Amino acid sequence: QVQVVESGGGLVQAGGSLRLSCAASRIIFKINSMGWYRQAPGKQRKLVATITSGDRTNYADDVKGRFTISRDNARSTVYLQMNSLKPEDTAVYYCFTNAGGYDFWGQGTQVTVSS
Repeated sequence: QVQVVESGGGLVQAGGSLRLSCAASRIIFKINSMGWYRQAPGKQRKLVATITSGDRTNYADDVKGRFTISRDNARSTVYLQMNSLKPEDTAVYYCFTNAGGYDFWGQGTQVTVSS
């Protein structure tokens, strides 16, 4: 069974940094895009950043210049480096992996930014 596991969340003060990791395993298809969404309390899940197999990236406007997405294809792992964090970045961050025409999701990791 496919596994997508996030790590690296936690509590940080405003202006601080965190690095999220997400490892996909037991995927028999070629992995296409990978990325991150986030969901704040009482709000819809929203795109944060994506990266294609060719390393083409896409970011939400409110994280551009602060967050950087990258991937290690050999490890089927995607990373999200988050700098200059703001309280409004507080959310559960979900990783997804697109492979074989399917999206596989992780369970989420909590990021809390205190003011």
